[in-house]
Amino acid sequence: MQPCVIAGVCSLVAGLLAACGTAPTAVLHGAAGPVSVRLEVARTEAARTKGLMYRRSLADGDGMLFVFDEARDHSFWMKNTFIPLDMIFIGEDLRVVGVHARAEPQSTQSISVGAPSRYVLEVPGGWAERHGVGRGTRVELHGVPLG
Repeated sequence: MQPCVIAGVCSLVAGLLAACGTAPTAVLHGAAGPVSVRLEVARTEAARTKGLMYRRSLADGDGMLFVFDEARDHSFWMKNTFIPLDMIFIGEDLRVVGVHARAEPQSTQSISVGAPSRYVLEVPGGWAERHGVGRGTRVELHGVPLG
């Protein structure tokens, strides 16, 4: 099968899954009430390394969830990332352990929150504040393979 055909089929399947409501989502129960985020999931080392690099935009309501094999104080940087992001660090108990708001695009400064996390959700800069998401916020993950 040609690569362009495979890409087309994958795009069609992703669209169908989204239309059926089975696309991965996170629901965060912040101070402003529950809010849903459509997710791209980064489970592999390669996907986590690339993250949202080289993207020029990220729609409100969209995000990337980094899934790690173990909880620890994970750190990130913004090298080759062109949009400001909020990084929401989530513990194994699916509660927010910290938020780094409005990470500076293209910075090589290490970003962490000093607490173990198993997941990190990246959303557009300012999103967490607008939705009242902070330390202790409860998170539900739907359609995300956690094993």
